[in-house]
Amino acid sequence: MTITRIDPPTINSAPGLIAQIAIPHDRDLVFVSGQVAWDSAGEFVGVGDHATQIAQVARNIDAVLVALDVDRDAIVKETIYVVDWRPELLPVVIGGLRNGSAVPASTLIGVTSLFHPDALVEVEIVVAVPRP
Repeated sequence: MTITRIDPPTINSAPGLIAQIAIPHDRDLVFVSGQVAWDSAGEFVGVGDHATQIAQVARNIDAVLVALDVDRDAIVKETIYVVDWRPELLPVVIGGLRNGSAVPASTLIGVTSLFHPDALVEVEIVVAVPRP
């Protein structure tokens, strides 16, 4: 799979954390619903703990990627919503999502709340998959 990732030199970037531009070649895009820290029984994991919740979100994303028969390098765009955002959460949130994978284009949004009071993090992804 070929995805070109570009960080123009005239734009301040966060090398190794995000890519400013991600261009999938000869691929279809799949838009995945926001993933939260629900386990397979629909129970929240890590209530009150951003790190535990992002770890569960990452496991849920991995399950989606397995269903699509791709790995994290196929993620071309992510939107991350974080309740009670503060800058010191950046390594927790981004670090919990990367796991050595290629960096996607990314947007992080601090919010006052999500759909449920126990949800601290929600992550939407766009994935490039091989055309059938």
